[in-house]
Amino acid sequence: MTDFLNFLRDQIRQVRDIETNAHDLLHNAGDDAGYREAMHRKAELLATLSTNAAPFLDALSLERRPMIEHKLDMFSQSARRSLDIGSVFYMSALLYPDDHKPGEPNTLEIWLAELERSK
Repeated sequence: MTDFLNFLRDQIRQVRDIETNAHDLLHNAGDDAGYREAMHRKAELLATLSTNAAPFLDALSLERRPMIEHKLDMFSQSARRSLDIGSVFYMSALLYPDDHKPGEPNTLEIWLAELERSK
């Protein structure tokens, strides 16, 4: 489980780095194209989340693995839909529910915290 949690932490860090860069590009540099490219990278990262997590899943218990695989698939499918649609708004909203407030954790961070508490 530790390797999977470390993988998830790394993915979260990468998403945060991309989002920080995208915010700077849009709000500080006025670079709309750079912002769109960053959001596309975020969506691509999340679209491959379940595939990239696969090597870490064998170490999970048989009772936890199906739920974790399902959750990973949900994140990846949502990101793939945003890429199929091509909506930068949809890409930027990935991981954030409608009632999300700035400074609150995103849904991937919340899930990681739940997994850490229950390990």
